Amino acid sequence: MTTTDPDTEVGQDLLRFPPGFRWGAATASFQIEGATTVDGRGPSIWDTFAARPGAVLGGDTGEPACDHYHRYPSDVALMAELGLDSYRFSLAWPRIQPVGAGRVEPRGLAFYDRLVDELLAREIEPVVTLYHWDLPQALEDAGGWRNRDTAFRFAEYAALAHEHLGDRVRQWTTLNEPWCSAFLGYANGIHAPGVVDPKGSLEAAHHLLLAHGLAVQVMRDQAPDDHELSIVLNFCALTVDDDSQLDAARKVDGLQNRLFLDPLGGRGYPRDVIEDTAWLGDWTAVVHDGDLDVIAAPIDWMGVNYYSPTRVAPADDPLKVDDGPFPGLRGVDFLPPRGEVTGFGWEVDARGLTALLERLQRDVGLPLVITENGSAFPDVVEDGQVVDEARTRYLVDHLRAVHRAIAAGVDVRGYFAWSLLDNFEWAAGYSQRFGIVHVDYDTQVRTVKRSGRTLAEVIGVNAVPGNGYDVP
Repeated sequence: MTTTDPDTEVGQDLLRFPPGFRWGAATASFQIEGATTVDGRGPSIWDTFAARPGAVLGGDTGEPACDHYHRYPSDVALMAELGLDSYRFSLAWPRIQPVGAGRVEPRGLAFYDRLVDELLAREIEPVVTLYHWDLPQALEDAGGWRNRDTAFRFAEYAALAHEHLGDRVRQWTTLNEPWCSAFLGYANGIHAPGVVDPKGSLEAAHHLLLAHGLAVQVMRDQAPDDHELSIVLNFCALTVDDDSQLDAARKVDGLQNRLFLDPLGGRGYPRDVIEDTAWLGDWTAVVHDGDLDVIAAPIDWMGVNYYSPTRVAPADDPLKVDDGPFPGLRGVDFLPPRGEVTGFGWEVDARGLTALLERLQRDVGLPLVITENGSAFPDVVEDGQVVDEARTRYLVDHLRAVHRAIAAGVDVRGYFAWSLLDNFEWAAGYSQRFGIVHVDYDTQVRTVKRSGRTLAEVIGVNAVPGNGYDVP
């Protein structure tokens, strides 16, 4: 990386980010904390799902994960070493309310007190996500996100968490990727709770959005003026080769992007999505009077999770039913990736991130924060080092893509790498490594990877090598 004086003008090979740009890394409670039965924590849907034979690769569970519950001081020290000024993490709802309602577990709140205080002592701003998929199992037993009541229980949980930590935490996100919770959790059962009920996925999607809106309302009532509230969505960055693919792209864009963006923006559910999705059931029975006003409660910024583009085309058979993420969707083929792929088989294409950010600038009208971006590749520790060239290249190329969007006028306020640590990667167990810090799961030894060192260099000068904006 160019080692020019950070106070000099931007040169041809150094792309500087705006003053105050936020640099961080992200994690999720179930993926790193471990301690799943410690200090009164109740079971979550992911504890139950992981215990189901064949549900998670290798029979892996969330115990002990990265043992972050006990090792958080050294993990925060690593963040400081890397120069992170922000850390996005989620609270474990069943650690705070073991059955999702009623009794509060003080030892769970005390853990997050300690974590927040440790971050602040290192001058790292905590960015709290209230829900990153670990629904208390007791609520799932009562219907989970298919049950409208869960939205109101979430608002109560948001209120108590915000009241307890709000004296120190300014940045709050309600939900992480509600599309995944609704469709992967309830449509095809790939994720917890592992339910195959496409009609139930519509109920789940709406109730998740309702939960977001209710939580924003209660936190806004409690919040000082300087608190910022947000939601994080995983957007489908659709790539087409020609106009013949546009209708297929419209269908997928409707179900993954506009299904959430439009009601959040006060536009209600998209009419074409409602017309295309009779297989999801009766919308009028799910959406109650006043719900859309609640969902559209104003927020301060939008979180953007991006990993890979999605390629689609019209199916040769217009009646073909999708057997992937959208059971019941007809007439769409999901095309294979092109070029370089990650360990998950996801296509590497940083241009999709620039295009997505430019689209969101037009459609959202809010500041944007990259809340997750990263890649899984196999790693090897040699002589105490991890030389992860593919992940490092992915990181730098996507940072260039973010800078390209900013240069085009997109209001991007920050970047959080996914993930700080290698961790439990949901249904893939521990088979995929996204971390900029390697974790030896047998010894819990942490090793900063080359990608982590590179991010630290970028943070140090608030700039990324340019190479003429070339994004492969």
